[in-house]
Amino acid sequence: MTFKKTKDFKIYYTFLNKLAKDLTNFYYTKLNKNFTINNKLKGKGYDPVTSADKAFEKFIRKKINDKFPDHQIIGEEFGAKKTKSLFSWIIDPIDGTRSFVAGNPTWSNLISLNYNDAPIVGLANFPRMKRYYLNQDDKSAFVFENGKKRKLKVNKKIKFNYLKVAAAFHGTLSFQKQKKIMKFIKRMQFPCFDALTYCQLAEGRLDIVAQCANKIWDIHPIIPIIKASGGIITTWDNKDASLGGNIIVSNNISNHKKILKLLKPAT
Repeated sequence: MTFKKTKDFKIYYTFLNKLAKDLTNFYYTKLNKNFTINNKLKGKGYDPVTSADKAFEKFIRKKINDKFPDHQIIGEEFGAKKTKSLFSWIIDPIDGTRSFVAGNPTWSNLISLNYNDAPIVGLANFPRMKRYYLNQDDKSAFVFENGKKRKLKVNKKIKFNYLKVAAAFHGTLSFQKQKKIMKFIKRMQFPCFDALTYCQLAEGRLDIVAQCANKIWDIHPIIPIIKASGGIITTWDNKDASLGGNIIVSNNISNHKKILKLLKPAT
């Protein structure tokens, strides 16, 4: 089994383009109502999962299984379906469950198709905002809204002293480590809204996004979108972002190197 860029990109782009619309329709017809909440950490912290998370993942898995029955699937809520295929789907049914619980519209459905473990097509669908982000290939990505699509392009021209920086540590970066990166923290001007903030960088609205504690289903769907829009994405220690963990996204390579230097004391 091989990945043929032109042919396969079109197949999976078309599939995810329709799935985004199906997911939004599914939300408004089935899930836009009261839901149950459970805490995965059982009193040792707060990591919510809702009945909607599980319903979304079941819906996505069925769509994938119907169209690509031999492909592998890894989902946040229902684990891994393993096959011999080199293609695998990574699913975060609701990225930003806290936002979902609080009634904020910034939560999303995140899905990536990986080939040989590398993310190649990514979807970030925001049902409440009626907007989604999707890469067509490794050079082009789009935002779809109000029946129109707009090509994504990072703002490469912004220089270091004028960067718009968004960051969130999600309670995982110790105070001691934060004290080591005060030069970075002083540059933080914007909050993070889960995957939406990464997508806003792809639109050119932000220039740097740093977030901690990304799982593979949080970041794999974002990677192809960022790269196709011209952005740079790695871990804080300049490793492959598909490893997850602490992620930094930048508008160009020069600014990326400078930000990595500021973050290095915390790695």
